[in-house]
Amino acid sequence: MSQQIEINAVLRTDVGKGASRRLRRLADKVPGIIYGGKDNAVLLTMNANELTNVMKDEAFFSQILNVVVDGKGEQAVVRDLQRHPASDKVLHVDFLRVSADKAIQVQVPLRFIGEEDCVGVKMGGGIISHTLTEVEISCLPADLPEYLEVFVAELDLGHTIRLSELALPEGVTIPALIHEERDVTVVSVQIPRGGAEEEEEEAAAALLEEAEGEEGAKTPGDSTDEDAGDKSSDD
Repeated sequence: MSQQIEINAVLRTDVGKGASRRLRRLADKVPGIIYGGKDNAVLLTMNANELTNVMKDEAFFSQILNVVVDGKGEQAVVRDLQRHPASDKVLHVDFLRVSADKAIQVQVPLRFIGEEDCVGVKMGGGIISHTLTEVEISCLPADLPEYLEVFVAELDLGHTIRLSELALPEGVTIPALIHEERDVTVVSVQIPRGGAEEEEEEAAAALLEEAEGEEGAKTPGDSTDEDAGDKSSDD
């Protein structure tokens, strides 16, 4: 596990949509909140540039963070993050406090291992299709992995890896698998788009060519059963 990420924040007393807009526009700050556990929810303000820098680490979204509020650290995970639809600028962050003895549910990224050696790609000419890039897991904070590895080197053309086939660290479960119908495909190796259509077209062309060859094999002198019947009636 990488070094724990630290977020510095201060208490926010000026509330409301107008106050939040002023923070973002004039002070280059990002409003947020931390809640959960035995303590009350607390409104926060964070430096926008500092937040942007720590968010470059993918562990920011899936690992336990040390949220330092006015000098006091609290263990928390990112529960929600709002962005501007056009600029992608962070507008608000929700942090959820965690306790060492209570399981948490967190989205963690998937890392696909062995794609360059995938059998279905190298031997079958297929392409790798990622249905999921992250998955929600449940575990105690101490068991939280940075990511889950998905090994695809032996995946053949037309084959898939489902949610239930992922290798999970000890103490980690996938809540979705409580329901059998949610055992969805994670990754698959598929025939490239147009590949099946080209095969069908080639097969159809071969049949047409064969039919034309049979028709051309008949000579003008060949007579049909119907012709033979006509000759018999004339005799």
